[in-house]
Amino acid sequence: MSGRLNQYKFILVYQDHLTKFVPLRPLKSKRAEEVAYVLLDIFTIFGAPSILQSDNGREFANHTITELCSMWPELKMVRGKPRHSQSQGSLERANQDVENMLCSWLEDNNTKKWSEGLRFVQLMKNRAHHSGINCSP
Repeated sequence: MSGRLNQYKFILVYQDHLTKFVPLRPLKSKRAEEVAYVLLDIFTIFGAPSILQSDNGREFANHTITELCSMWPELKMVRGKPRHSQSQGSLERANQDVENMLCSWLEDNNTKKWSEGLRFVQLMKNRAHHSGINCSP
């Protein structure tokens, strides 16, 4: 099991703009095919957004959206950071919260297997009160 866990290098942090719900997924790479597959998994649970915002580079976004559109044709992609400063701040806080919570989980559980803790961090993050919506996601 531990050999398999070491293959993960990145975290996909997806946040629903309205509910602030944050699914977290470990990634082996930033390859468009892998990111698209993981996003498709999220979409088939929660439904696809009408607009998907990514702050990654143009090439990354283009390859990912090409992959996603082949699986989910009605999806529209917007590149770049959100123009709305509150949205950008919310995303940055979510990323920082995930990092801090994951570090705490690793320390509390005396492990370096961060991908094992990701689902627990996801639960903690989504159960916490969010000031922007005045409830938990």
